[in-house]
Amino acid sequence: MRTISKRALGLAWVMPALVLVGVFVYFPLVENLGFSTLKWDIYSGSQEYVGLENYRDLIDDPVFWSSFGNNVLYAVVSIAFQVFGALVLAALVESIRSERWQRRLRAIYFIPSAISMTVAGLLFYFIYEPNLGPLNHVLQAVGLGRFDHSWLGQETTAMPAIIAMSQWQGFGYSTLLFAVAVQRIPSEIYHAAALDGTGPIRRFLHVTVPLVREMTGLMMMVTISGAFQVFNEVMVMTSGGPDNSSQVLGTWLYRSGFVRNNFGYAAAIATVLFVITLGIAMAQLWVTRRRRVEW
Repeated sequence: MRTISKRALGLAWVMPALVLVGVFVYFPLVENLGFSTLKWDIYSGSQEYVGLENYRDLIDDPVFWSSFGNNVLYAVVSIAFQVFGALVLAALVESIRSERWQRRLRAIYFIPSAISMTVAGLLFYFIYEPNLGPLNHVLQAVGLGRFDHSWLGQETTAMPAIIAMSQWQGFGYSTLLFAVAVQRIPSEIYHAAALDGTGPIRRFLHVTVPLVREMTGLMMMVTISGAFQVFNEVMVMTSGGPDNSSQVLGTWLYRSGFVRNNFGYAAAIATVLFVITLGIAMAQLWVTRRRRVEW
């Protein structure tokens, strides 16, 4: 009887949260799945059931696939810089013996992360400006004027320029999280490794990397999921141009719904985006759980 009352009390405590999650998370997901089967003109209010036609249109849509490719590219570069690069930098910062310099470097690296994405996008929009922006002027000053570009105005450089800005903006935050994980490693382990004659590179590979696996797994999941939810930086800097070369799934979803007035098609893109991020999260959780069992 007491066990039943405890369970009922626990359920009563979590019920408000379950209701909120159900209403504001799961119900919209199910409703969006229904919308993806419609041809829906939001302005006239007309709706026509078309089944899986929107998903067939996705398969034949070259902009959808190029947007997906841009998200994948964004994820690969983000993993390289915001996971592995940030881990290396965090280990270097924490290896400095001066605590004062550690605090200063953490603050320096974290400052870009404190800037909103919209402000950072506008800042780099000015930096990339071909005539007045400082980037081309710096290239000319150091004798590399042949590399001058209209960075956001050419199809081959627009997406790499956006990705570069986002790495600058998010690199410090990842470094700070890895620094916290490195700080949690007992110093005795490093001392023992040093007594065994292990050099700094081997200590990093055989001590630091294995002992921050949980943080690495978390950052991998967050980074990849975030790469497929990119929106603000693209909208601020290029709005998906030129000629849709910098479209990502989020911006193509927005353009399909609010510009092309095809909300059923936009709902189909949203469903695909949800499936991708859910699959990434479940795969990462499975890998993390398997590693814990192995430990």
